Amino acid sequence: MYSDLDDFIADLDRRRLLSHVTEPVDPKLELAAVVDRACKSPTGGPALLFEKPTGFGIPVAANVYGSMERMCLALGVKTLDDLAREIDELMTPQMPEGIMDALKMLPMIGRLRDLMPKTVRDAPCHEVIQKEGTLDELPILTCWPGDGGPFITFPIVLTKDPESGARNIGAYRMQVFDGRTTGMHWQRHKGGAQHYRVAERLGKRLEVAVALSPEPVLPYCATAPMPEGLDELLLAGFLARRRIEMVKCVTVDLEVPASSHIVLEGYVEPGERRREGPFGDHTGLYSQPDDFPVFHITCVTRRKKPTYLTTVVGIPPMEDYYLGLASERIFLPMIRKTLPEIVDMHFPAEGIFHNLVLVSIDKRYPGHARKIMNAFWGLGQLMFSKTIVVVDKDVNVQNVSEVAWIVGTHMDPVRDIQMTRGPVDDLDDAAELPAYGGKMGIDATRKWASEGYTRSWPARVATTEAAGRRAAEIWAKISGRM
Repeated sequence: MYSDLDDFIADLDRRRLLSHVTEPVDPKLELAAVVDRACKSPTGGPALLFEKPTGFGIPVAANVYGSMERMCLALGVKTLDDLAREIDELMTPQMPEGIMDALKMLPMIGRLRDLMPKTVRDAPCHEVIQKEGTLDELPILTCWPGDGGPFITFPIVLTKDPESGARNIGAYRMQVFDGRTTGMHWQRHKGGAQHYRVAERLGKRLEVAVALSPEPVLPYCATAPMPEGLDELLLAGFLARRRIEMVKCVTVDLEVPASSHIVLEGYVEPGERRREGPFGDHTGLYSQPDDFPVFHITCVTRRKKPTYLTTVVGIPPMEDYYLGLASERIFLPMIRKTLPEIVDMHFPAEGIFHNLVLVSIDKRYPGHARKIMNAFWGLGQLMFSKTIVVVDKDVNVQNVSEVAWIVGTHMDPVRDIQMTRGPVDDLDDAAELPAYGGKMGIDATRKWASEGYTRSWPARVATTEAAGRRAAEIWAKISGRM
């Protein structure tokens, strides 16, 4: 595992997964346009290191998570499914039957103990401390021509609940208003927004710290849909296989990852709002301008030679697809603890995470698909799922073409579509009301007589296993000569 962003970038370079951009590139529109080209290439493009952003002395790293290979490297696994199996084993303890079984469990027990973060006294992010520092030295991107201004797109925002002291870490975009103030895009369903609501109710200023360019596991964890009240640093410790090191801030009573390259310390005042946006978002559309809290900077700390990590969102596929894919695989075992009949699930890039969810199940009783739809709409951030498609266990939900075929042949629109209303993502501009709108579930499973289907269900067209093996041998020879 990489304990520093620089180590990750150096390893990507050794593996020839990184491209150095040595010519000057303007952070205003040009840099994002290059990143967009990389993301849209067939393989997701290379990670990019812009060594000379025009007008700035700090290099910019982008698209570092933008492929399955790089996502797995960042999380220290060969495949994301390997990680899912590891989580499943951790969540499914078995009582030891003897001394040998007990000994086998010791590493797992130690692993649980080592999830907690630890505080260190010194860190490289404090090599330069600027209590009058500003954002003017940072190569912050303006990604799209309709954006309201430059945005910090990959911040790790840390807050504490003013009452309970519980920590929250999230990735919330920050529009730069001037050198010392930014917007704080706390959508109402997020943990940071809840901390701010508590602070406003108490009439208290909420302290905030923003970590930029920390060790590679942390930007992912900031995007992960963790259950409310669980510290994202526990997930980070599990993924990193060590305790995450934290260091106290200079001007606020918070801790930040010691591995950060740049830290912004400050606060938001109760009741203060400022118009933020538009912003070219991961929906591929501009999110509408709205009023959000204002972040005031009290101190900027950084390394002597920092790197600025950023990401660009827009029309999919983009880098954030791979971050979402990691959550899809990592959280599947947790969801199965509540819904063990789920075989697999998939969030296609075109569905922008919440807009389209594909689920395969081991169907066991009439109406089972509808039970899964309703469960998803009541389960954490899955509540935002706008369209849920449920198929049988023999359908590969990772193959969108196969799912489309099954939906077209297994679904009757009058019988198999379920409509409901509830919370939707703040970025869903199709909803009539902000954050509240319609959802649809599609039951594309085979219908049973107990569900009112009295005809015989047709069988799939398929060859025999023997013919299939022989065909594979012959086709290998044919394709080898082509």
